[in-house]
Amino acid sequence: MTVREAYRQGRDHLAASRSAEAPIEAEVLLRHVLQLDRAAFYAGWDRPISEDAWHQFQRVLDERARGRPVPYIVGQREFMGLTFAVDERVMIPRPETEVLVEFLAQHLKERAEARVLVVDVGTGSGCIAVSLAQLLPPAIVFATDISMEALEVARANAARHRVGTRITFLQGDLLAPLPPRLAGRVDAVAGNPPYVPVSQRAALPREIRDFEPPVAVFIDGDGIAVHRQLIAEAPRWLRPSGLLAMEVGAGQADAVAGAMASDGKYARVRTLEDYSGIQRVVVGERAASP
Repeated sequence: MTVREAYRQGRDHLAASRSAEAPIEAEVLLRHVLQLDRAAFYAGWDRPISEDAWHQFQRVLDERARGRPVPYIVGQREFMGLTFAVDERVMIPRPETEVLVEFLAQHLKERAEARVLVVDVGTGSGCIAVSLAQLLPPAIVFATDISMEALEVARANAARHRVGTRITFLQGDLLAPLPPRLAGRVDAVAGNPPYVPVSQRAALPREIRDFEPPVAVFIDGDGIAVHRQLIAEAPRWLRPSGLLAMEVGAGQADAVAGAMASDGKYARVRTLEDYSGIQRVVVGERAASP
C-alpha cells in the first residue's frame, strides 16, 4: 500500500460517507497518521506505508465517517497563523472569528500605549486571548470561561505559545469572575458567545450538533441573550472609549447592534464583515461619562 493508494482509498471512503471535503480531509488525516508536512507527503507519494499506519488510517477514517470533526481527530486547529490544541472540551476555532481578533489588534495598536487590558469572555480554546497576547506584546489579558475543562485547554495553548504569564484564566460566567480592581480600566472586552438558537439544533451539521460542547454553541430564545447580557454588564468594566466586540451569527448583527445603540452607554456602534461578506462582528465604544 503506497501513500497514493492509501490516500485514494481514504478519499473514496469519506466521499461515500457524504463528507463535503473528502479530498482535503483524507490528506489531512493521512498526513496526521504519517506525521508528514504537505511537502514531504507529496514528495513520498509512491512510498509504501506500514501495515500499522494503514490500520491507524482506517481507524481515523471511521471516526470521521461517524461525524467526528477532523480537528478533534488530529487534536489541533490553525487560527491566526497559530496552532491550537482542541478536543471535545472546546469549540473548534473558525476563520470568521479572526475578523474580531484582527480588528481589536489593529485598534489597540493604534492607541500606542505601553500596556492595554483585554478581557476574553468564554475563552474556550483560548484562541482569542492567546492570539491577542501574541499580536499585542504589552497586553495583559484576562480570559474567563464557565467550563473548567475548557480552561485546561486554554491554559495549555497559552503555555504552548509562551504567553501564559500574561493571561489570567478565571472560571465563571462572563464578566463575573473579574477582580473588582479592573472596573473602569479595561480597554476591550471580546467574546464569541453561544448564538445558535436551540430550536435550530436539528438543522445543524452533525459535526457541530453531536460533537462540539453545547454550552459553547447553543442558547435559548433568539440566540442573542448572552450578547444582551454583555452589553448590559461591559460598561462597568470598560474605560471611556473602551471596546465591546462580539461575534454574532448570520442575520443577528442588526439586532445586536440595535441593542447596543439603544443601551445609551455606547458610541460608534458598527458591524464588521467576515470573509464571506456576512456581518459577523458587532463593535461599540464605551461612551464618555456625562
